[in-house]
Amino acid sequence: MDKKNLIPLLAMPLLLLAVEIGALLLSLPVQASGITAFEDPSSYENPFIFIGILLVFTVFLLILIKYNLKRVIAAIIGLSIFATFCYIYAALVYAGMGATNAATLIVAVLAILSTLLLYWYPEWYVIDSLGILIGAGIASIFGVSLEVLPVVLLLLILAVYDAISVYKTKHMITLAEGVVDLKTPILFVIPKRRDYSFIKEGFGKISSEEGDAATEGKGSERAAFIIGMGDMIMPAILVVSANVFLHGAKIGGIINLPALGAMIGSVAGILVLLYFVMSGRPQAGLPPINGGTILGFLIGWAMIGWA
Repeated sequence: MDKKNLIPLLAMPLLLLAVEIGALLLSLPVQASGITAFEDPSSYENPFIFIGILLVFTVFLLILIKYNLKRVIAAIIGLSIFATFCYIYAALVYAGMGATNAATLIVAVLAILSTLLLYWYPEWYVIDSLGILIGAGIASIFGVSLEVLPVVLLLLILAVYDAISVYKTKHMITLAEGVVDLKTPILFVIPKRRDYSFIKEGFGKISSEEGDAATEGKGSERAAFIIGMGDMIMPAILVVSANVFLHGAKIGGIINLPALGAMIGSVAGILVLLYFVMSGRPQAGLPPINGGTILGFLIGWAMIGWA
């Protein structure tokens, strides 16, 4: 890893912070609009429901990849992106206008335009900008729907699952290769060249030697690094949950110490991840990121007396 690759890699912590800050800001309209993912935020069944849905969806995509049903995969991802935009814009619009017919129409128009933009002009900066919105929106919805202990349990399970799926079964690499080949805009893209164009060059290929945390572009050019949205969303869920469900003084009236600790810990975790990525060994993203997020959260929680 030479110095010219270091700056693009260091953009990943900045993207993570952007998602987390965006999730904190969106948590207010999400709460005001009443949008939630689970009815009982304190239930320890919720993390297992989340994991169950994830596993079913993963198996389904792997089957589609095996039979080379790329159009079906692209359609499913496109519909998922559209639905996500609907929830995010609904939170923003309904919080201000209420759930009126006019508000619903505005939500639909915004969601359609955002989805079309991603597919009609999928340049890397468009993907990253809307990706921050998607990541922040998902994290805010799940963050206000889960109390901190169920979130911690979820992050621990996902870290173990990610490690197994990358290092042991390697099915996450197969899944990543199949999705990346479709050039679908569901990953963050960090270019290494000023003239890089996602439209012309795409993501490139993920090899088993590089893992799912970050990879480079096509051929000898190695034009871009990529990182999955899940690596950004999961720590942001704990940031939001800690800020919503734990009491205590908020710094600047915005964020409490446990949430701030989670943010700092997540950045430390992603820096650890990038250190190992630069070594060239295959890496799973969630173990260091989730681990750092949980550790930072616990330190911040302890500082306010475990209230």
